[in-house]
Amino acid sequence: MSKSVVVLFVLVFLMASCIIAANPVFSSADVAENSWVSKAGLQQARAGLGVVAVSGKIYAIGGTTSSTSYAFTGGFVGTNEEYDPETDTWASKASMPTSRASFAIAAYQTKIYCIGGAVGISFDERTGFSSYNASGVNEVYDTVTNTWETKASMPYAELGLKASVVNGKIYVVGGAFTYAYDIENDSWALKKQAPVSHPWSVVVDNKLVVTGEFSTGLVSSEQKILIYDTETDNWNEGTSEPTAVVEGAAGATTGLRAPQRVYVLGLAVNQHPTPSTNQVYDPETDAWATATPMPTNRTHFGVAVINDVLYAIGGYLYSSGEVTGVNEQYYPIGYGVPPEIKIASPENKAYNSSNVSLIFTVNKSANWTGYSLNGENNVTIAGNTTLSGLPNGAHNLTVYGTDQFGNTGVSETVFFNIDVPEPFPTAPVAAGITSAVIVGIGMLIYFKKRKH
Repeated sequence: MSKSVVVLFVLVFLMASCIIAANPVFSSADVAENSWVSKAGLQQARAGLGVVAVSGKIYAIGGTTSSTSYAFTGGFVGTNEEYDPETDTWASKASMPTSRASFAIAAYQTKIYCIGGAVGISFDERTGFSSYNASGVNEVYDTVTNTWETKASMPYAELGLKASVVNGKIYVVGGAFTYAYDIENDSWALKKQAPVSHPWSVVVDNKLVVTGEFSTGLVSSEQKILIYDTETDNWNEGTSEPTAVVEGAAGATTGLRAPQRVYVLGLAVNQHPTPSTNQVYDPETDAWATATPMPTNRTHFGVAVINDVLYAIGGYLYSSGEVTGVNEQYYPIGYGVPPEIKIASPENKAYNSSNVSLIFTVNKSANWTGYSLNGENNVTIAGNTTLSGLPNGAHNLTVYGTDQFGNTGVSETVFFNIDVPEPFPTAPVAAGITSAVIVGIGMLIYFKKRKH
């Protein structure tokens, strides 16, 4: 072998070694966890609105345009705006038939259910006090057809409601009741009441997690956490948080792109001046933590969650009582974009060897990597490797990687063939030649005898 060929082999070996040993690089697209980003605001500033996510879009419906958070001045609207997080733009949609605020809102499949709320104001001349007129109206918005329809009203007219969907039913929680709405049968059933005031509800593992202020004394309160089992109609109590939160909203992450948590956003009770706060409940450990609060201190806003990212929209500015259309996006604790994995080898082609190099890149640190060959169980690997002893025929390969936040990235599946030529059959050929020689010698002896 010539010296140039030897040098070439050495260079190839060193390059391969460098590829295997190279550390994954971080993507510039990674975002900072536990941080807020300002996004495009509402076209019409509102407070007491309903906010919900459907099919990757956010809908901000109803509310009030009244510029004070405590006076009974009305200003109820049915405005319906759709937000596209991909383009950071808002679009107007068909308005809700009944203008209202502080109603329950929930999404099931491609439809949005708006239930109850404040629809008007009454003034009592005898007492000189005003009060809100509540309704149990149930209006449903179809996001596909951009149309509304009316369904069976909730039996009890109320405002300040929260709703969540579990197994095809909408559970509406108020300070004085819990109702379950059967979407398929368009019917209502009374359930066991949650012992909290000013409740917010989210869904975690098909259970209703409700949190709200609970009085512990004349001027003291705490943030209570309750878990409702829809199958048994029972409430179980979790650990309370000393810092009670009011006049805000809650959202839950699913564990897909961020650890499963319940985020309670709003004002911290009994603190002066009253700050914005972000209290975080971990359902697995039954423990609370504190996260970065919203940049804009406000009340009566709505929260929607898309891909484990929270959006806090609208509300009253706490400093002035003016309505706002502010839209702030929150990347929760432990948030991470799934690793991006690209396979350099094998390629979509045929190989004439049963040993093929597996070479791939990951755009961020990965706590675990592995591959699945031909749909079989994952094989854990520390980095690039060699697939050995592959049989002839078609194969497919997918590489997986999980980062420190538990986000799993998946590569594209590559398809390739192994086409190793069968080895030359030396033993049968040798035997055949030997047989032919023996036959030939025999025939030669035979003809010589005939000649004599």
